[in-house]
Amino acid sequence: MKSFLSPTINPPCFTWVRPEQGEVAKVHEWIQPISSETDVEKSKDADFVVVGVPLSRSSISASGASEFPDYFRRAWKGFTTYNLDFDIDLSKMTALDAGDVPMHVTDIQKCHTNIIQASAALHTHFQTSKVCAIGGDHSITAMMVKGLHRAKPSEKIGILQFDTHFDLRDLSDHGPSNGTPMRNLIESGVVEGSNMYNIGLHGFFNTKDLKNYADEKGVNYITLRQARKKGIEETVRHCLDELASKVDTIYLTVDMDCLDIAYAPGVPASTPGGMRTEELLEGVLAAGSHPKVKAMDIVCLDPLKDTLVQPTVKLGTHVLLTFLTGVMLR
Repeated sequence: MKSFLSPTINPPCFTWVRPEQGEVAKVHEWIQPISSETDVEKSKDADFVVVGVPLSRSSISASGASEFPDYFRRAWKGFTTYNLDFDIDLSKMTALDAGDVPMHVTDIQKCHTNIIQASAALHTHFQTSKVCAIGGDHSITAMMVKGLHRAKPSEKIGILQFDTHFDLRDLSDHGPSNGTPMRNLIESGVVEGSNMYNIGLHGFFNTKDLKNYADEKGVNYITLRQARKKGIEETVRHCLDELASKVDTIYLTVDMDCLDIAYAPGVPASTPGGMRTEELLEGVLAAGSHPKVKAMDIVCLDPLKDTLVQPTVKLGTHVLLTFLTGVMLR
């Protein structure tokens, strides 16, 4: 018997067939980096733009959330652009990656200034695109919204928040941390308290003084227990309908600590009694399908606290793709 090592037998031939244009199958093949000024100019009408915001020094809890944008992009290889549940292929949308907002090593205020400037630049250039920020701790939300306000000062902004916490801590005590973004927006006059809707609060993870401040400022909050009784989707749609009657633009912020620790071990402030995976995805889908939801972020996801199979990182990617599915369902 002749061996493959024999010079008389041709070596095996290996070929890799690349997908033709329009046959994108995986998310990492679909979302294209912005590589030059020419690309930016040609892509003003992109359907959505993702931007990494790798900041976690402003987190009250020890956090490696600054690592999430990197882990997030790596996870793309494990997802296709086709959503079987709705028979929708996201690759029909134009998707861009703007890279990461530059961060200062020690100066948190400088980091926040950079985020505001980056957000303003993105919303100014990509006028009709959905801008999706990948944090980072929750302090980035106030800065992304301030940038949106700077780019579109005539538009009134509302917030839909999935969270275990109020995030209304006193800035004089805590500074612009991950526990203060909603209060930051209220006190800076960018968003009125009555135009904030927080879904998912539960358990023993907020102090009474924060509830009192929320009541004083007219913040709308729905505990997870209340939302489950009414139904997550119905609760979200009701909040969106109320918001839409009052504001021009709705900003969605998804704090991954809204999830039960059993479903999301990779968050800095993980808690029992939170949302189940399908509940969060149901809520995000409903938010994505509303025409006034024009920007969003995913925050407080710490890949360094995740388990080896990275369930929380994968869920973070699933959240974004589910939001975009909602956008396509509009």
